[in-house]
Amino acid sequence: MRAARLIKMVLLLQSRPSMTAAELAGELEVSERTVTRDAQALSEAGVPVYAERGRAGGYRLVGGYRTRLTGLARGEAEALFLSGVPGALREMGLEDAASAARLKVSAALLPSLRDASRTAAQRFHLDAPNWFVEPRTPELLPAVADAMWDDRRITARYRRGEREVERELEPYGLVLKAGVWYLCARVAGDGTFRVYRIERFTAVAADEECFTRDEGFDLPGFWEERAEQFARSILRAEVVVRLSGDGVRRLPYAVGARSAREALASAGAPDGDGWVTVTLPVESEEIAHTQLTGLGPEVEVLAPEGLRERFARDAARLAGLYRP
Repeated sequence: MRAARLIKMVLLLQSRPSMTAAELAGELEVSERTVTRDAQALSEAGVPVYAERGRAGGYRLVGGYRTRLTGLARGEAEALFLSGVPGALREMGLEDAASAARLKVSAALLPSLRDASRTAAQRFHLDAPNWFVEPRTPELLPAVADAMWDDRRITARYRRGEREVERELEPYGLVLKAGVWYLCARVAGDGTFRVYRIERFTAVAADEECFTRDEGFDLPGFWEERAEQFARSILRAEVVVRLSGDGVRRLPYAVGARSAREALASAGAPDGDGWVTVTLPVESEEIAHTQLTGLGPEVEVLAPEGLRERFARDAARLAGLYRP
């Protein structure tokens, strides 16, 4: 455990000019006192770690010290080759760069580990798009990706309903969600961060001017927060239903895990028939009808009355179809 931590500490210092004890402690998930002890251990082992005191001080490697990747275990080498997503890299126009990087890493590995890329590819493949959906790569994705990597502003035109809107954006990050590409960007001028579906862009022009990136921006955290906000924002209606035990088990597959979990958490005790009554947030009565139909006789709609009547008509039609 400590050996792995010491290697990680060397690699962190190798990748940056210097790091404070607090930064190293955060990256290594240890205390600053442990960082001090680890730095001393590395120094005694011959790794030239230099500690600078004072407010602007920290730790750095002296004399351009570099370590080689010969300390990688097989599992670590295979995990390294799993970190790339071939389809996504190809769509962003980075396939050649990724291939060159893999060759360089392979050349630096021990001979016994140079088949790691092949063994990893044999054991894992990421298929990002949804089932039954034809994946489409947005035509302007490579242009957006190029500007993002270079921290250059873009002037983008995109479809909003029936009209087109133009915005100056600072592209911070790309997200591939279920086969759909999104851009997380800061709007030049007001400084707000927003999410744009790239397939709706109709024109993109990159500026020569670079923007100053907010180093505190956390792309995974931002996306998780916005995705949750979106999931909640579309649930504008409520239905009240009774569910059998089997209906309870199947509810997450009909309406989504989050909606089902929250609805069931506030449900009362089962009634005499073993059914529970829940209030379920939904997008609309129309969508609720489509979702709940999949539960068949394991659900009874209690409200709103219009939706209950719709299910009653469906039941009458089904009874007619299957009458002996």
